[in-house]
Amino acid sequence: MKKLSLLFLLTGIWCLSISQNLAQSLVRSTPEAEGVSSAAIEQFIDSFDAKKHELHSVMILRHGKVIAEAWWKPYAANLKHSMYSVSKSWTSTAIGFAVAEKKIQVSDKVINYFPEYPDLANKPYIADLSIQNLLTMSVGHEVEPLRGVVATQTDWVKGFLSASIAHQPGTKFLYNTLATYMLSAIIQKVTGQKVVDYLDPRLFKPLGIQGVDWEVDPQGINTGGWGIRVKTEDMAKLGQLYLQQGKWKGKQILPAAWVAEATSKHIDQDPSASAEKKSNSDWLQGYGYQFWRCRNGAFRADGAYGQYIVMMPEQDAVVVITSESHELQDDLNMVWKHLLPAFEKNALTPNPIAQKQLKSKLSQLQLIAPAQDNAISSTTWNNPSVQLDKNALNVEQIGFQWIGEKLNLQLMDNKQQKHLIPVGHGTWAETSTEMPGPYLLRAAKANLEGQSPFKVASSYRWIGQNTLEITLRFYESPHHWVWTCQLDHGQFKMEIKNSFDRLNTIKVSGNVKL
Repeated sequence: MKKLSLLFLLTGIWCLSISQNLAQSLVRSTPEAEGVSSAAIEQFIDSFDAKKHELHSVMILRHGKVIAEAWWKPYAANLKHSMYSVSKSWTSTAIGFAVAEKKIQVSDKVINYFPEYPDLANKPYIADLSIQNLLTMSVGHEVEPLRGVVATQTDWVKGFLSASIAHQPGTKFLYNTLATYMLSAIIQKVTGQKVVDYLDPRLFKPLGIQGVDWEVDPQGINTGGWGIRVKTEDMAKLGQLYLQQGKWKGKQILPAAWVAEATSKHIDQDPSASAEKKSNSDWLQGYGYQFWRCRNGAFRADGAYGQYIVMMPEQDAVVVITSESHELQDDLNMVWKHLLPAFEKNALTPNPIAQKQLKSKLSQLQLIAPAQDNAISSTTWNNPSVQLDKNALNVEQIGFQWIGEKLNLQLMDNKQQKHLIPVGHGTWAETSTEMPGPYLLRAAKANLEGQSPFKVASSYRWIGQNTLEITLRFYESPHHWVWTCQLDHGQFKMEIKNSFDRLNTIKVSGNVKL
């Protein structure tokens, strides 16, 4: 019996070790050992104004080793995070592999890969459009066609090719997420695989990246320009691979020539910008192949609301950030102000006190649930169930059930699917739900089914005698909802704020079911 217990104990330890290794395979070191002050890293973390920046994770690498890492709970090291345009750099990497394998060339014309649209082949400039133009955001569109296509059409390739091109391809920069989608579509055309599957043996497996998923369009093509879900450390590995010119553990994974080409400047974002304006902007340093050039000799993968992989060759450093930020230039300013000067050439004298203080600080970071004002008395609500008018959430019914101070939200969507979400009072209640949360591209006709269930942490408080505020934080994404609910004589009103859109409110109304 003792031998059996010992076997179970050893198995448990082995499984725990394997689990930790899967989430954590980069070498760890201390800041000072890699020439960085622990105090400088602490200052960097403290420099972010919580009113403008909500940090979710930070990871700093020096000389290929992790010297600082932090997650603001409920965000965590072992959880994936939905990427916006950081996805573009992963798609660019897939193009690099396809070029290396001679499946494509960047000079190839896009229309040649889609002979099924012969009626579009004679459109102005379409015959001139190359893969390189897609990579450098120089398609020639006057207006990016993304939203009009993904929200209303099921054939996004046709939607892209149908959009009018006003300028000679290659001559004018216009940020173009649907152009990146087309890169994904080309990869699938020439390999017969989605980008996520094509990258698996070439990139994910060599780098020890597991559990990646990626949104698809209605045709089963990865969205390319957004929608990959990876862990913070996975982002760091991609950054380190590029910092090492495509080499990983002594093996050339991605050709060094491609890394140099992809991260070099190919086009100016605004050639007419003044020297002063350029000197203060990390969005005017030139654009490569789905990588942004930065000030201070750096380059980056960049996603909406403060998702970054900043690669700093001169400092041999990588800085990864996930957040919900509304001041993107300020994010990078903090990197240049606090971290850039902290990267010393040689190791520093060990500082165990500063290291302990930093480690303690980083381990305690969390996003605090909204606090209840004790001066506000509780409600007279009596577990109502509400029939909602048609709304943007596609929720038809909402029920409120209190068990002590804990609230259960009972939702029914327009597909008659039920969702139960527990909500803490002054604390987070965590669960998973099939209901998608707030999302910049929620209206896209893309398939999110493969990514559910979605993790959500929820909390409520009373902000008035009869006004209930519920925060639903979807913590594998950058965003959260704030629902402000009022009930008056059987009439229900709710105002919804998407955290990424501070200026607009979604209004929902309904009636209590008798």
